[in-house]
Amino acid sequence: MEKWLGKYSNFFYALMRIVTGALFACHGAQKLFGVLGKPKQEATLMIAAGVIEFLGGILIAVGLFAGYAAFIASGQMAVAFFKQHYPAGFWPIMNGGELSALYCFVFLYIASRGSGILSIDALRGKTRRR
Repeated sequence: MEKWLGKYSNFFYALMRIVTGALFACHGAQKLFGVLGKPKQEATLMIAAGVIEFLGGILIAVGLFAGYAAFIASGQMAVAFFKQHYPAGFWPIMNGGELSALYCFVFLYIASRGSGILSIDALRGKTRRR
C-alpha cells in the first residue's frame, strides 16, 4: 500500500493534522461557549482545558506553531486520562478514556513532525520539508 499511497503521505499528514485540530477545537468550544450539545463549563480547571483545546486545536488545524500547540495538547490529554479516566481502571476501553489516549499520542506525533505542508508555517517558510 505504501508504494501507491506513500507519495501522498505529506498530504495525508496535513489532512490528519487539520481534522484532528478541528475536532479538538470543537471540544474546547463545548467547554467555553456551551455549544455543540454540551453546557458551558464553569469550573476553573475545565475553563483552562477549554482554552487549550479551543486555541490549541485551531493552531494545530491551521498549522501555526502546530508542534508547540500539539505538545501542550498532548500533555493536557495525558493529564485528562490519568485524572479523569485512570481511577476507573487501567484499560482505556474500559474506563472511557480512549479519546484522551488517542488524542495524546496523535498530538505527540504532530509535535514530532510540526506543521508540515498546507499550513501557515509553510507559507511563512517556518517548516522543514520531508
